[in-house]
Amino acid sequence: MITLYTFGPAFGLPDPSPFVTKAEVLLKMAGLAYRTDTTGFGRAPKGKLPYVEDDDEQVADSTFIRRHLENKYRVNFDKGLSAEQRAIAWAFEKMAEDNLYWALVDARWFDEANFVKGPMAFFRKIPAPLRPFMIAFIRRQLKRTLHGQGMGRHTGAEIVALGTRSIDAIADFLGSKSFFMGNEPTGVDATMFAFVAGALCPQFDTPLRSAAERHDNLRRYVGRMAARYYPELGEIAGCKAAA
Repeated sequence: MITLYTFGPAFGLPDPSPFVTKAEVLLKMAGLAYRTDTTGFGRAPKGKLPYVEDDDEQVADSTFIRRHLENKYRVNFDKGLSAEQRAIAWAFEKMAEDNLYWALVDARWFDEANFVKGPMAFFRKIPAPLRPFMIAFIRRQLKRTLHGQGMGRHTGAEIVALGTRSIDAIADFLGSKSFFMGNEPTGVDATMFAFVAGALCPQFDTPLRSAAERHDNLRRYVGRMAARYYPELGEIAGCKAAA
């Protein structure tokens, strides 16, 4: 059986990492048996989650997990899509993963109120005397990562503007469709669902959440995906599971 290494549910989300949620939805789409394990971060081959163990093979990164499922199990996540549609789907995935993601990271980790309500929980297992030092160290590292990626070089207002434009683009392209590319979910929906749910997450008070909440179709979309892939949760990011 495939083992998916995760952080575990938090903040009303299947996982606080949209990349982990993406990987899990892909496994659900593929109809493959899998189990989750929240103890694997320290052994992660690329120093991050998610990764999977499948027989004697480890595969890290949600995009390469998808490729592994496609190659080994002959899953066609893009069934029914034209070459043009596949290209559009890829572009939206990369916009979410390489642009919107970093705007969400900034909102959760560097707004003090949001940090206290969210990421601070990740440090609970660290002994109290060491906790402030580890928190400061990790946040400094993440700040450097944001700066190196480029998002951290912008002002707060500029980061919000970039993130909001991505959210608006997702909502505009989704339109009145049931799923991102049409009447049935395809691979891109694993990504779009994970990131839209993250933006709507009611745990955090951010301008990005407000931007997402302005689009009723995004809330309905998250509810629709929740009904199909996480019916046991009832709701995700404040959106009730409903077909």
